[in-house]
Amino acid sequence: MGSTTLVPVREYLNTSFPDGDRDYVDGRIVERNVGEVEHADVQGRIYRYLCDHYPAFWSGIEVRVQVRPTRFRVPDVILIAGDKPKESIVTLPPHVAVEVLSKDDRAEEMQERIDDYLEFGVKAVWVVNPRTRRGYIHTSEGAHEAKDGVLSVSDPAIAIPLKSLFER
Repeated sequence: MGSTTLVPVREYLNTSFPDGDRDYVDGRIVERNVGEVEHADVQGRIYRYLCDHYPAFWSGIEVRVQVRPTRFRVPDVILIAGDKPKESIVTLPPHVAVEVLSKDDRAEEMQERIDDYLEFGVKAVWVVNPRTRRGYIHTSEGAHEAKDGVLSVSDPAIAIPLKSLFER
């Protein structure tokens, strides 16, 4: 068995990664699966839809979110009720965190990310699969597929029709 060198939080926070940001999980720097055209297209459409339809909220792409003292996640898109955060890292729970699946994502790793967001206080985690054009909504109450074709969350209500993410 190989050993893993743990990286201090401060070192992670002072590191930029030329090929995309990474998560930080209890001393380990963890690569994210990104870089595919389909992934980028859906990610951009989600961001644009949120900005266009919910101007009273702030939305960001690939922003570090500190979900625990030794855990930082970098969701594909976040939506925050109110103004843009003043800090460079999000330290309060976003209203929504969105993950767009890549072909190399694994269920166990994605579930750990979802659990981190929900335990942190994120109201809803939306998971979108560009290949199947399906979406899933995870909340503290449980998870379900958006069979009605709408990713949504309440209090305050936010919704995105899945078809708007895949139309040209």
